[in-house]
Amino acid sequence: MRLLSTKATCNSHGQDSSYFLGWEEYEKNPYDEVLNPQGIIQMGLAENQLSFDLLESWLEKNPDVAGFKRDGKSIFRELALFQDYHGLPAFKKALVDFMAEIRGNKVTFDPNHIVLTAGATSANETLMFCLAEQGDAFLLPTPYYPGFDRDLKWRTGAEIVPIQCNSSNNFQITESALREACEEAKKRNLRVKGVLVTNPSNPLGTTLCRDELNLLIDFINEKEIHLISDEIYSGTVFSSPSFISVMEILRQRNFSKDSHPDVFDRVHVVYSLSKDLGLPGFRVGAIYSENDTVVAAATKMSSFGLVSSQTQYLLSALLGDKKFTRKYISENQKRLKRRHRMLVSGLQKIGINCLNSNAGLFCWVDMRHLLKSNTFQAEMELWKKIVYQVRLNISPGSSCHCTEPGWFRVCFANLSEDTLNLAIKRLRSFVAELGSGHGAARSAAQRKSLTKWVFRLSSRDREQEER
Repeated sequence: MRLLSTKATCNSHGQDSSYFLGWEEYEKNPYDEVLNPQGIIQMGLAENQLSFDLLESWLEKNPDVAGFKRDGKSIFRELALFQDYHGLPAFKKALVDFMAEIRGNKVTFDPNHIVLTAGATSANETLMFCLAEQGDAFLLPTPYYPGFDRDLKWRTGAEIVPIQCNSSNNFQITESALREACEEAKKRNLRVKGVLVTNPSNPLGTTLCRDELNLLIDFINEKEIHLISDEIYSGTVFSSPSFISVMEILRQRNFSKDSHPDVFDRVHVVYSLSKDLGLPGFRVGAIYSENDTVVAAATKMSSFGLVSSQTQYLLSALLGDKKFTRKYISENQKRLKRRHRMLVSGLQKIGINCLNSNAGLFCWVDMRHLLKSNTFQAEMELWKKIVYQVRLNISPGSSCHCTEPGWFRVCFANLSEDTLNLAIKRLRSFVAELGSGHGAARSAAQRKSLTKWVFRLSSRDREQEER
């Protein structure tokens, strides 16, 4: 007798991706400056830990909020009791105002059209449930965040069809790539329900340009499909060009609910406080849509992953402090720019270049010249050496479905300056060894570990080679 469901026993979660396997190796041997200085440095985690002091300073100055008090009186019982899943009005108002501020107040958002979710993961999956049936497809430009293979597909049954982008034009989306993806979906007997983009891009660290956004609007208008714009990194843009939201493009083209309801109702924005405020543990995400039916359905679904009332209360006060949010956004962007410069310049000094980027918590790093051959197998071999010998956890491009071997995502905002410098120093020594012809030397224990990885990843390597 089958005791567990097919969903519980299936192997479609994506946990066997090299993106997640790198995390597993880090957790077995995490770097610590004092306790484990030879451990693996975590550079595969897109967390923003650069501005915690600003948040902590605000909390110290507002002890009543942190203590769940209003006008000096405890509201603990009020917050501890059941709250409607529509969310606290004060928090929704503060959140949409913060979203507008990040976008230079060029667009505004109606709090009645926002749905609160337990992080962006929940927001994206909820949209899949609202917009697609099992077996329907969404088009995603490559390279894309590895977690989408889990978030969009695992429970919903939706499929992903890649929009193949490449380095020849810095991985920008083209009309031909969009149409080729549609043809691929047709060959797979999949009905395309929409396009999902991350803007700014994870893993590229770049913002979509105006031409790309207009192309996407025209494309979904022609095909009568949806567009999901995941904008969770919108507040991390630290250099020009500035961030342009898809909502700004709609308004500039006078696409409104009155003039073009068929288009306006098919554009949806995902947001989160995980990256801009560095609060992934608070589990605060949101869906913004002008489609009343989508908002109503997503609100009902949000009851399976609510944001706690305590979190909403605290953050409504923090985000409602306009003086603080303006200072935070500006200072956080300065710190991200400085840390980004540290990584890029450090890598350049050892002969490794990065894609020119202006946002995010990571760099898209070009190590194609370090490959033994122009294959994904060679990429995996290099990545395993970096994990085991250099002891850095970075994410290989193949885990992001990149079409070209040799690209890696390297995160810079989740570790200290000293740790980042150590990581660059380790990589410098490794590159020097490769250049001197001694890079192949390793211990018997390392060979045994690598054999295990080859066994676990061999099927995925073959899949990438066939693409």
